[in-house]
Amino acid sequence: MVKEAVEEAKKEAEASKDEAEEAKTEEASEEQEAGTEDQTEEKASKKFFGKKDKKDKKDEKIEELTDRLTRQMAEFDNFRKRTEKEKSQMYEVGAKDIIEKILPVVDNFERGLDAVSEEKKEDPFIQGMEKVYKQFMTVLESVEVKPIEALGNQFDPNFHNAVMHVEDENFGENEVAEEFQKGYMYRDSVVRHSMVKVAN
Repeated sequence: MVKEAVEEAKKEAEASKDEAEEAKTEEASEEQEAGTEDQTEEKASKKFFGKKDKKDKKDEKIEELTDRLTRQMAEFDNFRKRTEKEKSQMYEVGAKDIIEKILPVVDNFERGLDAVSEEKKEDPFIQGMEKVYKQFMTVLESVEVKPIEALGNQFDPNFHNAVMHVEDENFGENEVAEEFQKGYMYRDSVVRHSMVKVAN
């Protein structure tokens, strides 16, 4: 009886020992599998983040180039606008220069026509000259050159150049009494001021 009990106890101890070893083996294999999975995840994350880093560098380069291109386009647009403005200003300066050279011819036309007596105004030559003068003035008006109104208006230093003063009760204070030379404007700028006599 005692022998049998001792043998059974031995068998039970061996069986529990085997179970413990199996449990240990299972735990070790599970730990090994978990370690392998962790390593795989780490490798994957390294690969993923490695790619992301490269993508970030590309994105940064793209952003840098896009910013540079945008700046260059803005600079070119500003340059184009500035060039157009300078070109229009130079055109206006050139036009004013030509107009200034033409105005003495207009003055001579007017002086010549004013000097003609009433009897000779019926002369075909004089009538032809008047028609040429009118055509000349029409062309000037078409390019936005117009005479400055002076006679009977208030003196304005922006448009008139006072060369004489006169005491005359027939005129108001600072009124233009006489115009010696016509002034002209090209668009909104004065090409030549009117030379006038002003009443005090």
